[in-house]
Amino acid sequence: MKNDPGGPSVTPDQIESAVRSAMPQAVEELKRLAAIPSVAFPGHPEEPVFAAAAMTEELLRSTGLPRVQQVPVDGSFPAVFGEAPAPPGMPTVLLYAHYDVQPAGDPAAWRTPPFEPTLIDGRLYGRGTADDKSGIISHITALRSFQGQFPVGIKVIIEGQEEYAGDRLEAFVERNPDLLRADAIVVADTGNPRVGDPAVTTSLRGMAAFTVEVRTLREPVHSGSFGGAAPDALAALMRMLTSLHDDNGDIRVPGLPRGSFLGQGPSEEEFRRTSGVLDGVSLVGSGSLADRLWSSYAITVTGLDVPTVSGAVNAVQPAVRARVTVRVPPAGDPKTTVNAVVEFLRQVAPWGVQVSFGDFTVGSGYQADSGGKARAALNRAMERGFGRPPRDVGAGGSIPLVNTLLRQFPAAEILLFGAEDEEAAIHAPNERVDLEELRRVATTEALFLNELSLPSALGV
Repeated sequence: MKNDPGGPSVTPDQIESAVRSAMPQAVEELKRLAAIPSVAFPGHPEEPVFAAAAMTEELLRSTGLPRVQQVPVDGSFPAVFGEAPAPPGMPTVLLYAHYDVQPAGDPAAWRTPPFEPTLIDGRLYGRGTADDKSGIISHITALRSFQGQFPVGIKVIIEGQEEYAGDRLEAFVERNPDLLRADAIVVADTGNPRVGDPAVTTSLRGMAAFTVEVRTLREPVHSGSFGGAAPDALAALMRMLTSLHDDNGDIRVPGLPRGSFLGQGPSEEEFRRTSGVLDGVSLVGSGSLADRLWSSYAITVTGLDVPTVSGAVNAVQPAVRARVTVRVPPAGDPKTTVNAVVEFLRQVAPWGVQVSFGDFTVGSGYQADSGGKARAALNRAMERGFGRPPRDVGAGGSIPLVNTLLRQFPAAEILLFGAEDEEAAIHAPNERVDLEELRRVATTEALFLNELSLPSALGV
């Protein structure tokens, strides 16, 4: 089945048939993989993360790749690497995904158990079914369609701590450039705006996060005896956090201007539906939705350490903490951004309260160029796989590895697509993947690998 510049010995029809036939096995393997609670956050058990690495290695071996192994990553969980050398004159493609997942959060918010993958009406529900174990399965299914005779060189890297500390793999890439060197890179950790609506993600916002702590008293004091004069740490922190935005929801921090995105974003109706905004509740911010979601700064308070309502007592609080996340436009500098937000919070802190900051995390954004032969090949593959050509979209999330790959391999084309559509509820309760979307993505990837071996892509 090996291809050469004279033409393929495997046809698009054969690829589509092979992927369709492989889907029952792919779904069962996704169920097995998503049943492993591979949360790589501190405080969670490590055994499931290693179990997910072992299963990922098993799956990669099943594709016919001649070299598959786990590789250690300093300070993190192992990555799983696979490789098949390129046939003479053919390019090499690196395929990326990650096997770790976000914590499940409150089990009561799930309609099905988060780590018991459940199939309902063609969609598989469970933590990690979309983000990003669907990416692993799409790679596996695409590779299997070639029965070990790959039309181009293949490299695969599946990491194990993207959700908490993605910068660990960045250092690994910088120390091992030859291991991952490729002509094109597929990052299967994004998705389409809607199921069946093909898109290529051409921009990613960067990310910065930190924890802020406010202290006012040595210990809690009775709100009846001391309230009204004793400074409440929670009230101070609330004033600080609400000052980050104006009444319209635009950011007030100096030096963080609104940006603009040239492509088409979602309609307000579509966004309200997919995000679940309640009737009568307004959207926030200014500019188009594409501007706000993909090219502007966004600040979100993602956690608070304060007394719970059920455990509340009549006391003035002495110390509270918040976790603050900032999304940074592709061209923005996360370090400068986080410094600006921290300095702003210092300035608006009331009553001389003691403020400290820590647990900083930063990750750069990404902006694609106009694309070359690999993007053209992907366009053809996606048009066949989905029945219509793709469009460019941005993503508000961050993938820390992408900019490192861009710096390390400036000549490589980086292509971001996958099965995580906007309604997949990644990082939220009731995460799910649409299985027909997974099939289309796996088909597209296999067609893309085949397209790259054709004379039109090689310039022959």
